[in-house]
This record gives sequence, structure tokens and C-alpha cells, in this order.
Amino acid sequence: MALVNAASSPLAQLADDLIPLHAGPERSVAATKSWIASLSCLLQLVALWARDAALSAALEQTPDLLEQAWSLDWGAALELLVPAGSLYVIGRGPGLAVAQEAALKFKETCGLHAEALSAAELRHGPMALVRAGFPLLVFTQNDETRAGIDALIGELIAAHAAVLVAGSGAARARGLPVLKAHPLIEPLLFAQSFYRMVNALALARGRDPDRPPHLNKVTETL
Repeated sequence: MALVNAASSPLAQLADDLIPLHAGPERSVAATKSWIASLSCLLQLVALWARDAALSAALEQTPDLLEQAWSLDWGAALELLVPAGSLYVIGRGPGLAVAQEAALKFKETCGLHAEALSAAELRHGPMALVRAGFPLLVFTQNDETRAGIDALIGELIAAHAAVLVAGSGAARARGLPVLKAHPLIEPLLFAQSFYRMVNALALARGRDPDRPPHLNKVTETL
């Protein structure tokens, strides 16, 4: 089974079953809308397979929520990230996927080295790099991972790191506005708000977010 935006792609032709995403023409090297469409499609499959009525109902509201998420202003992150040389992006559970996507987009569009880590793994070595002023972007959705991530945020603040938090009101962290939704949908909304911010960050760092250097829309693996 293949989830593709371009129904004429070689992958689509090879698949036994095809799910076209219908995200529209892809004009940028960096995928954004097709990435969110892929996650939305996978969530719909999960809801159907699990017969999860609550998730299915929540998915009906997702288009409106995504529109609202785009309007949220994450400009507070720019002051910290425009001069940054590297950062950690933290998530756990479904939020880890958004952390990995965010780290990739920081590298692709902003020329900013970013490493995505699970909140469960940060203490196992990577924490040694955290020092006063070290930037971290933390995603935390309202599920069973929340308490652990909030505790980690407290440790990072105690280490005088510069912490940006999407989804939590931790004291002394720079909060980024988010919408409350089903815990499995919140990461999609984080990604939507993040995309607007990272586009502004790329421009502020003098980059063209649609045309990253050394990258092509289609790559061939041999």
C-alpha cells in the first residue's frame, strides 16, 4: 500500500493499493502539506482499524483546527533561533514524529543543525551538551507522556537551558500557543504551526525555504 501525493509517481505504479493524498501541487523541495496529509491519512486508518469513535469524530474537526493552527503566532521562537548554531527538538510518543520532522525542516530550510530526541532518551548522554542558553524545542501533547515531559522541562530550566515549549505552560519556558484537541491530533496541529514559524525563521536567516541548497525534490537511491 502506498500513500502518495503524485498518483503518477513510480511508487504509485508499483503499489498493490494506492491512497492518493490530494494535497495539491508540490512547489517546494521541502514537503509540508503532503507530510501532514500523510499523518492525517494514517490516523484515519488507525481510527477505522481500532473502531475508535472518539478519534473518528475528532478527525472530522481536523481541517478547521489546522486552519486555526496556521494562524497561531510562534514568533517568540525567532529571537532565540535566528542566531542559534544547533538545538535539540524533543518529543515523545506521537510527538516524537513531529520532533523528527521539525529537526529535518530546521536543517533543510534554515541551515540550522537540529537533532530530534525522545524525551525518554535525552538523559542518556545527550543531556551532557545542555548548558546555559542551549536551545531546545519541546513538543508535549496531552496524553500519558505529559507528566514525564513536564518533569524534563523542569530539569532543563534548572540547567538554565533556553526552552521553547509547544503544548505546556511551564514556568520560565518560552511558551508557544497551541490548540487543545484529541491527543493524537495535537501533533498535527503542532506541525502546522511549526511550518509557519520555520518559514519565517529561514527567511530571517537569509535562506530560501523552498529551494534548499544541494537538495532535489526527487532523489534516487541505488
